[in-house]
Amino acid sequence: MDAAKTRRRGAELKDALLTAAWEQLVADGYGRFTFDTVAERARTSKPVLYRRWGNREELLRATVRHRGASLPPAVPDTGNVRDDLIEALRSAAGPENSVAAMLTALASSHFDDVGLTPGELRAEMLGSRTSSVSAILERAVARGEVDACALTPRIVDLPFTLFRHEYVMTFAPPTDAAIVEFIDEIVMPLITQRS
Repeated sequence: MDAAKTRRRGAELKDALLTAAWEQLVADGYGRFTFDTVAERARTSKPVLYRRWGNREELLRATVRHRGASLPPAVPDTGNVRDDLIEALRSAAGPENSVAAMLTALASSHFDDVGLTPGELRAEMLGSRTSSVSAILERAVARGEVDACALTPRIVDLPFTLFRHEYVMTFAPPTDAAIVEFIDEIVMPLITQRS
């Protein structure tokens, strides 16, 4: 087949480059996240990358945004807030999950080298959409399971704050037992308190 007929262009090329970049980040961490390694994984040349992104930080931001947009978080709906929160964290702990993969990649390098804080990378990945926990808690308020007055921004973020802390401290996703403990012993008592 003629090479001109099979050459990737436009959105197809950009998708292939960012998919290869994500795979490189997850496979080898930020230390080996270079234009050389991404170009090799994408089976293209470095100039193709440099035409779109001026440096490694720009490529990282684009990669994380692309991954976040391509895999929006599932919002479990088991019928009760406890089980929904547990399922959301279990999903995040899975090997195919973007958050877990990003934390693995970043844990293998120094945050100073990345040029972004973990919070900035998380914001890039989430974009403008709400988190799965926010959606779960909104449903729980509507069902009368949760005290809306208890839902401060920090408490809404608490399930994934606990998740991220465990990940950073152990370099591994939380175990199922840890996830259940986070929800039963820390989160549920806070969100179900009645004033």
